[in-house]
Amino acid sequence: MEEYEKKGYLLQDFRVFRLRDAVMKEIPFHYHDFHKIILFLRGQGDYIIEGKSYPLKPRDIIFVSAGEIHRPIISPDFPYERIVIYMSPEFLKTYAREGEELTACFLQAQAGSSVMHVTPGKSNDLLYHMEKLEKSTHIPGFAKQLYTELLFIEFMILLNRALLEHDIEELHDAEYHPKIQELLQFINEHLFEDLSIDELAHHAYMSKHYMMRRFKAETGCSIHQYITNKRLLHARSLLNGELPVTQICYDCGFHDYSTFSRAFKELFRMTPKSYRNLIFSRR
Repeated sequence: MEEYEKKGYLLQDFRVFRLRDAVMKEIPFHYHDFHKIILFLRGQGDYIIEGKSYPLKPRDIIFVSAGEIHRPIISPDFPYERIVIYMSPEFLKTYAREGEELTACFLQAQAGSSVMHVTPGKSNDLLYHMEKLEKSTHIPGFAKQLYTELLFIEFMILLNRALLEHDIEELHDAEYHPKIQELLQFINEHLFEDLSIDELAHHAYMSKHYMMRRFKAETGCSIHQYITNKRLLHARSLLNGELPVTQICYDCGFHDYSTFSRAFKELFRMTPKSYRNLIFSRR
């Protein structure tokens, strides 16, 4: 069975770029291990995130959290233009303050709508800051890296403020399969428990084979791969702390360390212990 794939590797704390495709090639379902924000400027199409399909219009902001399965479906009859920001979840955490986290926008998107619309007045402001940030990555100058980082943090603060002040409207016209959305919610709420296909089918009131086919059609991946990769992404975040690696393995729902280590290496291109050593060496 074809699985969804991980795309892109973020070697910096964040990346910003403006893209324009005269004819957009088809992109399969995929995910990243970093967060992504897209400001949709021109084009026509839909964006599918975790089984929900959102119709796009100019000045929409798309929030894709690390590990979320997604794909754009863009009409080839119109140019597709957007500004994209990739960002490391670990980097955003370094700026967290009590009750004020730059990741709040992603949490709000997960709880409500992953695609939101910016009102015309505020969109010009956010677009200005995104364009200023994007241009700064290409212009040399004194303290370029520090200046670009400051612009990035400023943009994230302004974006979160816009959400809190309701200058960005959540969209409620997404299309989705209710049963699969209930199943996704159940999986994520019980991610580290034993989740057999039989138990999931019983919970969803669907036959096993229909449930697996429908899940694949709506999300682009199998149930097993979805659960495994979500567990691995959480395990990687825990490796930034002090918990023993073996405890992280079992806490994240894996029953033996060899299976965990092999799956972790396949996904992140290094073993859990190597990843921890790399993180600690940078401190």
